[in-house]
Amino acid sequence: MKTVSVNEIKKDLEKRDFKELLEYCLRLAKFKKENKELLAFLLFDSDNISDYIENVKQETDDQFELINKSNIYFIKKSVRKILRNINKHIRFSLSKQVEAELLIHFCNCLTNYSIPVKKSRQLINLYESQLKKIGQVLSGLHPDLQYDLRRQILK
Repeated sequence: MKTVSVNEIKKDLEKRDFKELLEYCLRLAKFKKENKELLAFLLFDSDNISDYIENVKQETDDQFELINKSNIYFIKKSVRKILRNINKHIRFSLSKQVEAELLIHFCNCLTNYSIPVKKSRQLINLYESQLKKIGQVLSGLHPDLQYDLRRQILK
């Protein structure tokens, strides 16, 4: 079966009435967990981004506390899972500021929770690539915001 383009879907959705669109949204929410999470973000969290950022940071802290540090393999696996979760939240927000703040928090957590980054080349590469990504995102933000966020990296 051929997948239809987003543009074609948009044109068809414009023709539908409100009740049909509501039904489609509910079916999407039931179909996949990530669809439900995105819909929940759009309905409940998109109006107050600062609270959303704080909730994601708290969730990240909780995940870092649960990391099994007995083996470097488990550490790498857990860190990658946390980063996947953060990237999902970044995709939901579509905001460069949210992306910068969450990635800075992730990098700070790597150092604050005594994750042995230097023991694994993969963790070093992951950490450096996130710092590089932060630098790219910060370059597109307002200078005052850049200054504030760059100071957070050094904490």
